Amino acid sequence: MFEVNRSLALLRPQAPFLAWLKSLPGAIDPQLTLEALAADCNALLIPPADDADAARRFVLQSYRQLFEAELADWCEDQSMWPQNISPNLFQQWFKLEIHSVLTDLVAEPLEREAFVPLDLDGRAD
Repeated sequence: MFEVNRSLALLRPQAPFLAWLKSLPGAIDPQLTLEALAADCNALLIPPADDADAARRFVLQSYRQLFEAELADWCEDQSMWPQNISPNLFQQWFKLEIHSVLTDLVAEPLEREAFVPLDLDGRAD
């Protein structure tokens, strides 16, 4: 076992996110629940966190990128996304949980690859 020099932030969808999902046209399971969404929510590695408020501020610096990635996982049509993405809306749609200690139970070293956001509108950034 190894403690790693990171903490963990969990991004748990809340009721407004679920309502948005269910409002989308297509094949979203009408029986989908918050519990099911939360059971496999996104986990974010963040700098070591001795202060949960500082860790929240760190994550909120990336609120737009995180929000858009969550939306794009379910719907690539940006016209279906909320129009006024803001830190306040992000915090209404997602519960942010901070876990300060991260223990690695795997002997192999971590592998990393750069995150490549989806190119939803065909433009190169």
